[in-house]
Amino acid sequence: MDMITESPSTEQQILTENGFYWRERDGIKVLVSRALEDAGFTNGFSTRFGGVSSFPVGSLNLAGFDEDAAENIYENRRRFLQVFDGDYKLTTAWQVHGDDIKTVRSAEDVAETEAKFDGLVSRLRGVLIGVKTADCVPVLIGDAKNKAFAAVHAGWRGTVQSIVVRAIEKMKAEYGTDPADLICAIGPAATCKNYEIGQDVIDTFGVNFPESEKLFTPTREGHALIDLHLANREQLTGAGVQDRNIYTAPFCTMDRPDLFFSYRLEKKRYGKTGRLLSVIGLA
Repeated sequence: MDMITESPSTEQQILTENGFYWRERDGIKVLVSRALEDAGFTNGFSTRFGGVSSFPVGSLNLAGFDEDAAENIYENRRRFLQVFDGDYKLTTAWQVHGDDIKTVRSAEDVAETEAKFDGLVSRLRGVLIGVKTADCVPVLIGDAKNKAFAAVHAGWRGTVQSIVVRAIEKMKAEYGTDPADLICAIGPAATCKNYEIGQDVIDTFGVNFPESEKLFTPTREGHALIDLHLANREQLTGAGVQDRNIYTAPFCTMDRPDLFFSYRLEKKRYGKTGRLLSVIGLA
């Protein structure tokens, strides 16, 4: 049986104000965009609860076959998919911090392959497309009119290459999407409170973002905190998405390692970390 978690009132209020709620089943806790759900899209951003992996014991690690046993990952994915009503198949891609987008058109495309993509688009029923993160920004996009959908992995490299714009362009080409019809949910990620970058990244953003200064909070010489949530939001509005149709999760993965995996925190401390999944499909 599903339920909305009875979180502390302040957190619940913040979630509601930002357009999200918790969905929980058998110990698996998933953050859901209500706007995408209301538009007919099954969606969710995973947390670290309810699995069989040792990140620590009981963690829901959903990727990273070089750091976890395959049987753990597949069991965690089975549990994760059970949170959603329907008989869904999951498809992801080999992510490489690029800007290529994979189109999932048929059952033959529903597999994790050697192909290298950092975003997926589809209109296929019975499929949840997903991207893996552990500090990078996951973006889920739904076309409320044509029912196409996309999942995007936007780390700083993907963001500076405008990967969310590439995803929208792919949706236009494949499905005739009008950006004004899109609903977008930007998921938990390392945010401006914690995500420090160096001068090389600052300079790269300066070339690709005309007003990049607003993305940075200087920390020390040649370094700054970067707001990738804001960067992706601005790219979405620049591509024609209406600002009122963009929802940003009020969580920093580095601030809340109790809820989410964080590569920057855990890789350094423990030598490995788990991976989150952010998925979307037709309800």
